[in-house]
Amino acid sequence: MTNQTGPTGKTALVIGGGPAGLMAAETLSAAGVQVQLFDAMPSVGRKFLLAGKGGLNLTHSEPAALFATRFGTRQTEVAPWLDQLDGTKLREWAQALGVATFVGSSGRVFPTDMKSAPLLRAWLHRLREAGVVFHMRHKWTGWAEGAEGAGGACCFDSPKGQVQQRADVVVLALGGASWARLGSDGAWVPLLAARGVAVAPLQPANCGFDVGEPAAASAGRPALGWSEHFASRFAGQPFKTVAISCTGPQGESFHRQGEFVATASGIEGSLVYAASALLRDSIAAHGRATLLLDLLPDKSAERVLADVAHPRGSRSLSSHLKSRLGLDGIKLGVLHERLSKEEMNTPATLAAAIKALPIHVVAARPIDEAISTAGGVRFDALSAGAMLHGLPGVFCAGEMVDWEAPTGGYLLTACMASGRVAGQGALAYLGLGPAV
Repeated sequence: MTNQTGPTGKTALVIGGGPAGLMAAETLSAAGVQVQLFDAMPSVGRKFLLAGKGGLNLTHSEPAALFATRFGTRQTEVAPWLDQLDGTKLREWAQALGVATFVGSSGRVFPTDMKSAPLLRAWLHRLREAGVVFHMRHKWTGWAEGAEGAGGACCFDSPKGQVQQRADVVVLALGGASWARLGSDGAWVPLLAARGVAVAPLQPANCGFDVGEPAAASAGRPALGWSEHFASRFAGQPFKTVAISCTGPQGESFHRQGEFVATASGIEGSLVYAASALLRDSIAAHGRATLLLDLLPDKSAERVLADVAHPRGSRSLSSHLKSRLGLDGIKLGVLHERLSKEEMNTPATLAAAIKALPIHVVAARPIDEAISTAGGVRFDALSAGAMLHGLPGVFCAGEMVDWEAPTGGYLLTACMASGRVAGQGALAYLGLGPAV
């Protein structure tokens, strides 16, 4: 395999065809660098397409200062990425591709047709017009023996056997380890670790959790997961208009209203994903985490107690709770799941549980089930321009770097922004752009 050269005479390899890799390829090719993009899958952007299956949440419309806080302990590191490509600039970028966007009621930003495929097609067309060459079914396996960094030959397993390719710069955008069937399998971790790159362990992010109830065994209920009765009736059903609160291992607090879903063994969904970093880290520190579930966030504790304690006459407790508070279905089911018969019939205890029902979670679901990944290449292994300190000319972008974000457009925005920063860093290394 031989290199072509662009107007500048410089060449780049981009390894990974997700949003971060594509944005790095765009940044480099726009500056006249000949880019060859390699991906292990038969086509690029497969996770991007699946994520947009129910409507592509491209970014979020909230103010930049608030947007930056969504990156938690990595806010300081991610903020410079967002300076290069924030929600507003991303909407302008999509418009330049001919894809109009709108702001939904939640503040999330979507293409007007809600689809990811038209945007990806337009993007790939522009990249090909700029001279980017795509190599599919080429899985990166590291560098040739004794030759690492941008000057060394990158090795790939391909349908024609192992091939090697050199370039002036290399951008790695290999993803994390979630949804391995779409190409992000974390196989790059030992390859970089063997070259002395500091990598934080990959962990699930935006993930579901298995529930556990330490005292359940003595009450005749399973210590792990839901009871068979609850799981058979309510798995897959949503908890709508609820709020959850929890505290992280460093005292960080979380409280938000929304909805989530019961699974056969636990919980998942947007509200749980938003709290997943705190829950995961609390489990790591203490063996379990506890969230408090408010089943009626729009009603005060005093109102709930008054309605629960109101005389019910000959009505059953279930009829009484439905009539006075609108509690039925899964919300009533989880109260029966977690409270004894005596507790259900003690108004003060029941009212307190309706407003703050403890749900214990004991394990995150496996990383391959997670929407995204935490951990990855540590920021102290990278320059401000995303170049690996120990491997000059090699840059990292996207989910393979040690940061995480909730769903809602934050994850995708930062992935694309990191790709732009890595591309700009590579241009600076080549002497084609300002120092980063």
